[in-house]
Amino acid sequence: EALAAISGVMMAMQARANGELSHLLGNSTEAALVSFGSGLIVISLIAPFNKSIKEGIKNLRAAVAAKQIPRWRLFAGVLGGSFVALQTQVVPLIGVALYSVASIAGQTAMSLIVDRIGLTGGGKKLISKRRVTAALITVFAVIVSALDRISLTSFSVLAVALATLAGALVGVQRALNGQINEYSKVSFTTSLLNFFMGTSVLAIMLFALLILKGDAIVPLPSGPWWIYTGGTVGVIYIAFTSTIVQHLGVLTFTLFSVGGTLIGSLLIDVIAPTNGNIVSWYLVSGILMTYLGVVIGGQSRLFKR
Repeated sequence: EALAAISGVMMAMQARANGELSHLLGNSTEAALVSFGSGLIVISLIAPFNKSIKEGIKNLRAAVAAKQIPRWRLFAGVLGGSFVALQTQVVPLIGVALYSVASIAGQTAMSLIVDRIGLTGGGKKLISKRRVTAALITVFAVIVSALDRISLTSFSVLAVALATLAGALVGVQRALNGQINEYSKVSFTTSLLNFFMGTSVLAIMLFALLILKGDAIVPLPSGPWWIYTGGTVGVIYIAFTSTIVQHLGVLTFTLFSVGGTLIGSLLIDVIAPTNGNIVSWYLVSGILMTYLGVVIGGQSRLFKR
């Protein structure tokens, strides 16, 4: 549970880095590609010197050859790349707060579904009243935490629907990563595969935009240095999640992760606020309510109800 919460804090850090990079570049798709590409470079430089990662690749090849895992499930990273692409396109339309609410709603709803069908590889989990209540409390807590930052003037049904879809993609990706990790047995092998797939789909998207819209590739800004940490944080995050969801299930992981994300957002607002943002009681209240949902969800897992 602690690692799931830490992964949520990492998501907040990654979002801050990617958001600033996108702002400085003025090209959200290029920013997403730079983030994924940097993560791929980091994990690719490590892989040749890491016996466990190479062993994980051999394990995956053997599992595919034995038809223990369908090939299509290896494309989980495409969902991650699609999520980032949707995120960078939708946030400017409806704002971070409303995007977060819609995205997390999509994550929690999809988490219930993938847990029910056992897509994580850790066995099926019933959609009980307790689990649904925990999910609803968590979504409501996120709404409360973002209440002072939601602007209805920028509300768009299509953009909100796309944000919800982005969250649903994350729920499926986490489940597929859990299954990939079950066969690779090495979490950083799962990260390598994810970043290769994600970078590939984002490169295709950027190339398509260059042709269709005439967008130009913008020179990378010289700094600050931390805007380029999103990819590295992502490598560690995917390694974490691919292992944890096998044990917790996607819903319980999501509940703890959301709480960690809100705490990470709180810490960022305290240490390095953006655009004059200050810590609000809405955010603090949302964090407390989120962990009420976590407690309920955790009891569901402990007592198998």
